[in-house]
Amino acid sequence: MNSLSRRRFLKISGASIAAASALTSMNSVVKGAQKVSEKTGKSVKGIQKIPTYCSMCFWKCSAIGYVRDGKLWKVEGNPIDPLSAGRLCPRGTGGVGAHYDPDRLKYPLLRKGKRGEEKWVQVTWDEAFEFIAKKMKNIKSQYGAESMGFFSHGIGGGFIKHLLKAYGTRNIAAPSFDQCLGPRDTAFEITYGDVIGGPERTDIENAKCIVLLGSHLGENMHNTQVQEFSKAVENHASIIVVDPRLSTAATKAKFYLPIKPGTDLALLLTWMNVLISENLYDKDYIEKYAFGFEQLKAEVSQYTPEWAYPVTGIKPELIRETAREMARYKPSTLVHPGRHSVWYGDDTQRGRALAIMSALLGNWGRKGGLINQDVFDVPSYPYPEYPKPKRENADNPNRKYPFGGAEGYTTGLREATLTGKPYPIKGWFVYGTNLLYSLPNMQETIDAMQKLDLLVVIDVVPSEIAGYADVVLPESIYLERYDELFAPYFKQPFVSLRQPVIAPPHDQKPGWWIAKKLGEKLGLQKYFPWKDVEEYLDTRLKMAGLSLKEMKEKGVALGEKPPLYFEEGWEPEFDTPTGKIELYSTHLDELGYDPIPKFTKHEEPQPGYFRLLFGRAPMHSFSRTQTNRLLTNVMDENEVWINADVAKRFELKSGDYIKLKNQDGIVSNRIKVKATERIRTDCVYIVHGFGHNSRMLKGAYHKGASDSRLITKYKVDPLMGGTGMNINFVTFETEA
Repeated sequence: MNSLSRRRFLKISGASIAAASALTSMNSVVKGAQKVSEKTGKSVKGIQKIPTYCSMCFWKCSAIGYVRDGKLWKVEGNPIDPLSAGRLCPRGTGGVGAHYDPDRLKYPLLRKGKRGEEKWVQVTWDEAFEFIAKKMKNIKSQYGAESMGFFSHGIGGGFIKHLLKAYGTRNIAAPSFDQCLGPRDTAFEITYGDVIGGPERTDIENAKCIVLLGSHLGENMHNTQVQEFSKAVENHASIIVVDPRLSTAATKAKFYLPIKPGTDLALLLTWMNVLISENLYDKDYIEKYAFGFEQLKAEVSQYTPEWAYPVTGIKPELIRETAREMARYKPSTLVHPGRHSVWYGDDTQRGRALAIMSALLGNWGRKGGLINQDVFDVPSYPYPEYPKPKRENADNPNRKYPFGGAEGYTTGLREATLTGKPYPIKGWFVYGTNLLYSLPNMQETIDAMQKLDLLVVIDVVPSEIAGYADVVLPESIYLERYDELFAPYFKQPFVSLRQPVIAPPHDQKPGWWIAKKLGEKLGLQKYFPWKDVEEYLDTRLKMAGLSLKEMKEKGVALGEKPPLYFEEGWEPEFDTPTGKIELYSTHLDELGYDPIPKFTKHEEPQPGYFRLLFGRAPMHSFSRTQTNRLLTNVMDENEVWINADVAKRFELKSGDYIKLKNQDGIVSNRIKVKATERIRTDCVYIVHGFGHNSRMLKGAYHKGASDSRLITKYKVDPLMGGTGMNINFVTFETEA
């Protein structure tokens, strides 16, 4: 990731600060942003407006929290935020429900029964820290610091990650890599020498043709992209959707291709065949920037539309017509790279095909395609150097997966815990991720946890993983705490501040405080030299030419926009072995992998079984929001989409409750049937995150079915270790 867009940083200038302030007078927006009178110490009456940024999903839109008469009232978008443009999604506006959630963790808990029994004793924070510190010291002395592992999701885990690095371990992993976007970013880095990133570098609003393969815009509710997609539809962009299910996005499509699950790579290779054989690709672009065109041409010649028809179920004339439609609007044809990309185990190669399609259409660095992004440079805090681990990371020993991710491998760390190889993993910290619902094969995770000497869970709700913990630490929600600064790569660089809008209702504490206090118990004071988080944040902001005071008032500071396109002066630089876009990957060839993607067939369901597909709903985030009463008022359980003809054959109708049984005999909770013509006959679909079995989640207990419990099989991507999970099949068990 050494290309220009990932090496050039921005320092905000005085002029750009003034320009940002001139855009919107944030003083009027956030005037009086205090909750307590400095003179009386009493709650302020009336309405206070306090900027922060959202954490209801990973998009992290800047927001303004409203406190009315000392109580949290509502949350809206910050109008100067480049991500949200002042508009939040349903989850963002529903963030108030997270504060008032009656199922929240309230106090530190110590386990008093067996793992998974959910038997607890309430303790003080100091007692919890003493217990954890003693265990961590024992693990370090007996096994080494590297025998502690950390699983984290989201920016909130930053301070805990700092603590674990200071302790001496680098066994840190996030499901966002090997259970989500890892194959996609690996594929684009192999091809272009750069990643797609997040927020994605997609110029959706300027695209004249948008191609979506299993990307459910409008259901995954990535705020910026959904707003831009709406603009594109309004501007009459040509939409092509490839999906076994008629998704929300598919209802906006000019062309809808109800593809057979598991054959997307076949369709991509066939589209390449048409673009090349009919001379529809961007010849000048390929000649100037790409390497390996002749090899690609020879490889894809076998993938004709007639070959693809029985494989994908898409008629030859429709394949040709959609390929020509893409070519008609090039280079402003955006083949969306997607995000959740762990499907079948060959996902990096499918991502490579997406990347190659983008190159053939000439859209990398072009308006309406995949554009340049930059970052607002906020220097790191000047910490002392971390101790160097004495052993390699346990999650990917000997570079088993050659394209390893900086975020680590969750399943690799789980495997090391199970096997004790390459060395024992005896302690886990888990922050903000319900591993039982985010990792495939729930039983493997349970078996791994039984081998631990210490399991600490830090969360805001008592998810299933908390039921297996030795210690559960209740964190304050995002509206109640300071957190790390947010400065992502984006087309408009910016930095945003998270600050408390309201006090936590019980004995919940912020992550920074937990890390600092536990660090002191472990004798790591030198890694926490700041008095409090405000001093920490102000130090970093001043190094960037800002201050905490002004950020508390505005919430967001904008940097200077970089050139977005080649035409605007973005000089292309491809950090690949050839220095060009590698249609034919020399790196893959050297390692003995296919340098150009090839289609291989995937396992089919046996008679009476259907491929299990899963996705998201716009009002819920993963398995984390099902106790939020504002959001469950909109959707409190999921449904299983079954083709209407299949439902009739099984004598099922919409509203019936059934159970799903997978190929390994695992049976789900009861789930409501949605009989519909909007899905193919060979698969079923459910929204992820429901079917909770934790008795502490009273508002979500046994509401709907969990796809995670049914995902007992997974196939590992040999290039980067991602876990393909769309290889499970289910049948129906009807209720008496």
